[in-house]
Amino acid sequence: MRVRTLFLSDIHLGYRGCRAEALLAFLDQQQPEAVVLVGDIVDLWSLRRVPYWPASHQAVVRRFVQWAAEGVRVIYVPGNHDEALRDWVGASLAGVEVVREHHHVLADGRQFLVLHGDVFDDAVRFPVWLATLGSALYDAMMWISHQVHGLRRRWLRRARWFSLATWVKHRLPEAMRYVRQFEAAACQEARRRGFDGIICGHIHHPALHEREGITYANDGDWVEHGTALVERLDGTLELRWADSSVQETAPQLVRPVVLPVPKLRRVA
Repeated sequence: MRVRTLFLSDIHLGYRGCRAEALLAFLDQQQPEAVVLVGDIVDLWSLRRVPYWPASHQAVVRRFVQWAAEGVRVIYVPGNHDEALRDWVGASLAGVEVVREHHHVLADGRQFLVLHGDVFDDAVRFPVWLATLGSALYDAMMWISHQVHGLRRRWLRRARWFSLATWVKHRLPEAMRYVRQFEAAACQEARRRGFDGIICGHIHHPALHEREGITYANDGDWVEHGTALVERLDGTLELRWADSSVQETAPQLVRPVVLPVPKLRRVA
């Protein structure tokens, strides 16, 4: 399907919980004019702990490089897990432009700030349960998710993805309070800088909605969910899922998943 822009973040290549195969199947269905990689594409933190780089992860990198070679504009906004690439801001790596942040103009002229989102960490209160238990708990939940998914496919012949981390977070008020604080901080920054909206990642919580006149879009991740944000040819923003599992596991995540952007102009 042809789209004007494809936004992806938090793929975490190099992490065992990365859903690279699902991402590759999703990318096979997309024909973007431009691709914006919104950080944490490669998980350098995980690679430093345990080297892990299967063929499917390399295939994802090749796809982006191939698109760039074919004339698709590919922009890379590094996040905190691939922050080493921030040293390459202004450079082109195999045709991929590396920038600190991206100012994106939709088809109708409205302007969006695109950044990973880790800059808002100081502005929000991190959930105590996650700050205390850290990545070990998250890794354990992702391992369980993969085991459950394997059993569902084998015994029930169902390929829908189950994320224990998502299930847990949506039942912890403090975790959801963190998400709301993050969204508020992101929208406040977009408003302060005169943008119509903001596109980010970082918190592994796909969303697309209006917040006090600012469009907030989080393209999600390819660890817990399997989501991407697309800009259609007419400027409409849409959150797309690799499958229907997230809506089955946590139906309150995003309402709606398609957001037409009004053709309005700011008055000076």
